[in-house]
Amino acid sequence: MPEWPKNNDVLGTVNRGNPAESGLCTLCRCDCAGKCETWMSCLKGRHMLYPRDFGYVTAGADNTTHVGVNYNALRIQGYNYGAAGLASNTNANPDNCLFTNVSLETSFGRSKPVRCRIPLMTGALGSTFIAAKYWESFATGCALVGIPIVVGENVVGVDRQSILDGGKITVSPEMDRRIEIYKRYYDGYGAIIVQLNVEDARNGVAEYIIQKYGDDVCIELKWGQGAKNIGGEIEVKSLDYALFLKQRGYLVDPDPELPEVQAAFQAGGIKGFARHSRLGYTDLPSVEAVRQNFMETVDYLRKLGFARISLKTGSYGMEALAMAIKYATEAELDLLTIDGSGGGTGMSPWNMMQTWGVPSILLHSKAYEYAGLLASRGKRVVDMSFAGGFAREDHIFKALALGAPYVKLVCMGRALMIPGFLGANIEGVLKPERREAVNGSWNTLPKTVREIGETPEEIFAGYESLKTKIGAQAMREVPFGAIAAWTLADKLGAGLQQLLAGARKFSVTQIAREDLAAANRETARETGLPFITEVLDESARRILLA
Repeated sequence: MPEWPKNNDVLGTVNRGNPAESGLCTLCRCDCAGKCETWMSCLKGRHMLYPRDFGYVTAGADNTTHVGVNYNALRIQGYNYGAAGLASNTNANPDNCLFTNVSLETSFGRSKPVRCRIPLMTGALGSTFIAAKYWESFATGCALVGIPIVVGENVVGVDRQSILDGGKITVSPEMDRRIEIYKRYYDGYGAIIVQLNVEDARNGVAEYIIQKYGDDVCIELKWGQGAKNIGGEIEVKSLDYALFLKQRGYLVDPDPELPEVQAAFQAGGIKGFARHSRLGYTDLPSVEAVRQNFMETVDYLRKLGFARISLKTGSYGMEALAMAIKYATEAELDLLTIDGSGGGTGMSPWNMMQTWGVPSILLHSKAYEYAGLLASRGKRVVDMSFAGGFAREDHIFKALALGAPYVKLVCMGRALMIPGFLGANIEGVLKPERREAVNGSWNTLPKTVREIGETPEEIFAGYESLKTKIGAQAMREVPFGAIAAWTLADKLGAGLQQLLAGARKFSVTQIAREDLAAANRETARETGLPFITEVLDESARRILLA
């Protein structure tokens, strides 16, 4: 695996920590003062698509992305004639074939499809304190952009204000807050998806959601994620809270009820507790038993009234991948999210994150292969979303193309959280009275922000376009983190439009595997894509010999 560079002189970006394949630092801090590409894009928007200091520089690619088997070793194909995906009444002349005319709208689902303005969704934002603290920015931003957001596992269980009666949830202020913030700005695009893990199912989360919100909410079964092969974790610093979580039925490590653990905590030797979820399907002995249990669960959720049901799976291996695709297809689910190793998290064991599971590009390549097997037998394969280490517009293109025609969305986790962090920090400085409410981390604007501006209108390139959409009065109520999310989405969307136009595709729904090539032979072998000089080589020879 190549080492990814920490800085990009052409864009004027630099990573504070060690960069991952996505371009994000392996450790992304909410108080970061910049300035990786995603961080900068939250402020400058589509300007970050181009080299800096125009008129003073020339720029050339460094071609460092050809090493190893990874998404950066995929090359996007460009073509020199034709146009696909234009509206039926549009002539394919150069005045109409502008990249700004490329449609990014897509949809997923069966009986009640979800429309999305751009082919993006968030990863699961669950019981981590990061998700809770910045939810207003996350949810508002996603609703305004028109993309789905996922409420992750354990939100109800860790909420000290929630009330359980007979082991079933009757009051959940945090879950209500999360859903209602998104619905406040929802305009028909996107969706809110709520995950179910073992504890959530025991606590009656599905029943609570359907009774209070009906089938407007999509429910998601949780098999795993690409960062870990055990259940979700959070860390708590309070002995009292650790005891509460233990009493709620969670595994808490070390055990806060042990006298020696309490003594070590009081002495300062133990400074925190890890709360863990349970593994699913531990009592099932076979593939067929898993299938039966899964189908029964889906049937139960449908009887409750859920019109939209999805599944999230991790990078377990080929058998589990095949099970997820086959069972989700048989059950006619609306979406299957496949999260490869390299996916991010709020708190997973670090060496587990580094060493377990199937890397994203390998897992996703096999997902395409397995989906094709079902399609060849006449099955309508479940719509998919690929996840696991994505942050840029080229990642979106590559993931959609690698899994075409089955993949409808790309799931981004950490990248879509950065605008929430950054916007909150800026809002906390410019509106000191709001600093605590938005969880701002700064007392003053750092130089990296002041170089861009000192007012919201100067700082956020997307400020005026969002104000045009929602009006000046509503703009005063929108958290800055949502403005940053809008600005980042504008950059990602414009970059994706440019790549699609270069591939002569004027609708994202036209994207195909033929729009990709492998930059090295090993990547070609593992993905099933042709090596780059093999693409249309026969056509080239016919031209030459005609």
